[in-house]
Amino acid sequence: MGKIVYPKPVKLIFSIISAKDKLFFKAKDLLMTSFGEIDMESGFQPFDYTSYYREEMGDGLKQKLVSFRKLIFPDQLAEIKLESNKWEFLWFANSVSTNISSVRKREVNFDPGYLTLNKFILASTKNGPARIYLKDGIYAEITLRFIKKNFCPLEWTYQNYQSELYIVFLNKVREEYKKQIKNYSSN
Repeated sequence: MGKIVYPKPVKLIFSIISAKDKLFFKAKDLLMTSFGEIDMESGFQPFDYTSYYREEMGDGLKQKLVSFRKLIFPDQLAEIKLESNKWEFLWFANSVSTNISSVRKREVNFDPGYLTLNKFILASTKNGPARIYLKDGIYAEITLRFIKKNFCPLEWTYQNYQSELYIVFLNKVREEYKKQIKNYSSN
């Protein structure tokens, strides 16, 4: 019989997508209130690899990734995704215009995930052939694997996570995580 080994804490990472610069600052404030200090953030990347969000969120979408100093445990990912879905809904509900002719739109998309020394995982509400059910309608997917000193995409990895900007960023986050986890013991 195999010995049960509990996982080490992991590095929480959020993707933020919006067309409005001011909402990135607001989103980061909200995330810091919930998860503590942001220790690294990527540059902006145009979110033009897909038109998936265009009808709902408009044109000119940008994306950035942020990572947090405080580590989490992997089994927290489903709860974090559920919480971020609530934030999206609340922002959507609060953006209602008094002008009846205006169309309500979601203005921010939050996608949480985590990084370990050998993979980058994203949470989703959508099922798929490479997704594993966690709980409460939340799935997880290995988005990138760390192979030969670099994060590498898989056949299902979304194009935005295959970009040089994000691969370089996640490699830097991994170096920080390696320092943080060095002395951790899962006794």
